[in-house]
Amino acid sequence: MTMNWVSLCHLDDLDADGMYPFVIGEKKIAIYLISGAVYATDNICSHAYTLLTDGWLEDGLVECPLHGAQFDIRTGQVVRGPADCPIAVFETRIRENVVEVLIEGTV
Repeated sequence: MTMNWVSLCHLDDLDADGMYPFVIGEKKIAIYLISGAVYATDNICSHAYTLLTDGWLEDGLVECPLHGAQFDIRTGQVVRGPADCPIAVFETRIRENVVEVLIEGTV
């Protein structure tokens, strides 16, 4: 399948240590700004199917607001259950102050 870079927002629109929800087609994506680096993951908890951006972010871990599952935003790996499946992570880049994410099958 084709991979495409999708522009989401200006880097200046993001606050340090913040997380932001975006919808790209049918994908729900979370963007995080941590120590000047931008990360992107699925925004849906693999256990409870709720928005992770409604939860908490601390030390590079996002916590689901329903049952407290935690995921490492750099790898998508489960750090604390009850989730047992990782979340997807997406490559990001900054071009001319615009945050872009690499998404499969998006035009």
